[in-house]
Amino acid sequence: MSGKKIQIGAKPTNTAAATVAADDWVQNRDTAPIEKEPMKRLTIDIPESLHRAIKMHCVESGTSIADEVRALLLQKFVNQ
Repeated sequence: MSGKKIQIGAKPTNTAAATVAADDWVQNRDTAPIEKEPMKRLTIDIPESLHRAIKMHCVESGTSIADEVRALLLQKFVNQ
C-alpha cells in the first residue's frame, strides 16, 4: 500500500447569518395554499400512424403528448 494520506476538511459550522436567514424564511414565507384542480386519467385508442405523427410533432416542438392533447381538448370544450 502507498503511504498516501487523504486530508478531510473541517466540519462546516453553522453561521449566525445562515440561521437568521432560515428563521426569516420560515416566518415570512407565503402560506397561501395553491389550489390545483384534481386530474383524471383519460385512455383512448388511436391508430399507430396517428400516434407516430403526434409523437414526431411533440419531439420537434419539445412538448409532451399529454400537453398537446390537453391543449386540444381545452380548445374544443372550454375555450369555445
